[in-house]
Order: sequence, then C-alpha cells, then structure tokens
Amino acid sequence: MVQITENGKVYIKILYWGMAASGKTTIVDSLYRLTNESEKDMLPSGNLTKISMASGATLYFDRGTFIPKNQEKQGKIFYHVYTVAGQKRFSPLRTKIFTGTDGVIFTVDSQTRFFEDNTESLKELKSVAKGALIKEIPLIIMLNKQDLKEVIGIEDFKQVLINEKLWYPPNHELYLKNPIIYKTCALYDQRMNLYRSFSECVRRIGAHRNKTGTTLS
Repeated sequence: MVQITENGKVYIKILYWGMAASGKTTIVDSLYRLTNESEKDMLPSGNLTKISMASGATLYFDRGTFIPKNQEKQGKIFYHVYTVAGQKRFSPLRTKIFTGTDGVIFTVDSQTRFFEDNTESLKELKSVAKGALIKEIPLIIMLNKQDLKEVIGIEDFKQVLINEKLWYPPNHELYLKNPIIYKTCALYDQRMNLYRSFSECVRRIGAHRNKTGTTLS
C-alpha cells in the first residue's frame, strides 16, 4: 500500500507480473532508458537492481525507482517498480513480493502457444490478490511481444479477463475500473506503449488513492 513517512515522502509500489520470459525485465530496462533519454514526466532514480540467473532470467526480482520530473528536487514521491520471477517454483516468493502492491501491470507473452501459461499466471495473481484486483489495486494489461508472428489480440485476452471476473459490462459498478489492454513491444528499438502503460498505472493509482483520501499530489 502507499506509504507516507513523517517527513512527507510518499512511496508507491508498482508490480510487473507475468509468466517466465514474458519480457518484464526488458520492459523495465527500456523504461529506465526511455525516461532518461526522452522528454517524459518521470525520471529513473538510481540504478535498476537485478538478481538474475546466468541465462538472464530473473531469479528473485528486479527493483527500480522512478520519480516525477517536476518533483526531482523535492524528492516527495517515489514509484518503486518490481518484477517477479515467472518460473513456477518461485510462487511463494511472488506472493511475498506482492505484499504492499499499489498497482499491477500484467505482462502477457502474446505468442499463441503460451496462451494457457498466461492464463495460469493471471489466475495465480488473482488468487494472491485475494479479491483486491481492480477494486482496490489497479490492473493494466500489456500484450507484449507484438513484434512477433502468431500473437493473440486484445479481444482474445479480454475474454480471459471476463472469464476471471476481471472485466465488467457498462452497466456494472466496476466498469470504469476495467483494465486497459495495450499491445506492446519491450525492446527499446521497437518500443510500443511501454511508457503509456506505466503512466496509466500511475494515473489510476493516484485516482484511487485520492478517492479514498490518500492524496498523492
């Protein structure tokens, strides 16, 4: 949850969740480079911490921090970004890392052959969140690896969300909290919707917290 210290510093946790090799670490790598080199309203703060295997796969988690550019000097708001290890054997660790999460960016490997793996990862996330997804914790979907052939589309994954009761019709009270689904590519040179999905998660966290009385501005 949002943490506010006695000196007014605000710490917000955003978690990238998804199956193994879906591109979570590459996304954060590209975000660091993108916000450092481009005119965005966020800046990376410090270095990205990685604990990975020789293959490059995340062993435990990645961790980085972003701050709003207009508050660079004050250092008032800090967005801590985590990724989880996607391998099945790390399920207990994922549960632990989820604790205190304010927003989730679910990263899908869009290749059609991994459809079931993505679905199982979403089910695990839903179980760990214990009913808080969408209602209390904003959820953004990234259909990653859209640069490859034979990939799923937005309607395909929307049906998965409907089946998991994470997507609601216009007449439902939770309709406005439906996840936004972005087609993405994590590679920096082919980047697509990386910053857009991140900034939308930030916006939704702020909207939710302001509505519940925790102002972030």
